[in-house]
Amino acid sequence: MQSLKVKIINDSGYDLPAYETPSAAGMDVRAAIKEPIVLQSLDRVLIPTGLRVQLPQGHEMQIRPRSGLALRHGISIVNTPGTVDADFRGEIKVVVINLSKEPFVINPGERICQMVITTYTHVEWEPVREIDHTVRGDQGFGHTGTD
Repeated sequence: MQSLKVKIINDSGYDLPAYETPSAAGMDVRAAIKEPIVLQSLDRVLIPTGLRVQLPQGHEMQIRPRSGLALRHGISIVNTPGTVDADFRGEIKVVVINLSKEPFVINPGERICQMVITTYTHVEWEPVREIDHTVRGDQGFGHTGTD
């Protein structure tokens, strides 16, 4: 497992995002809000994190839902995964949605999502008239006959 130094400004008033277990890929991120926010069924809200980062070139940050919040409360991220590009310098904010039928309260400092930092590749397109054939071909959704 590699380590990567990332510059971060933390104006949240909470601890920096951290890995909860030694093999975790994602770090939990907390809501940097002053008052609880009641999120009604199917409502969405932009939650500040108080975090700004300087990612190295060739890296991105993905903002993903927390599985426990999704399972137990129907809380997710609208644009999942959200992407934070290496040249973005603003505060990281998260678009949270309540997909359940019950209101959900987001409290100050609550862990609302997780972030994963990963590398990416830029593509150089090579326009052609044909691409290689495969056994699968153009068979898409449901092509294996299983759910």
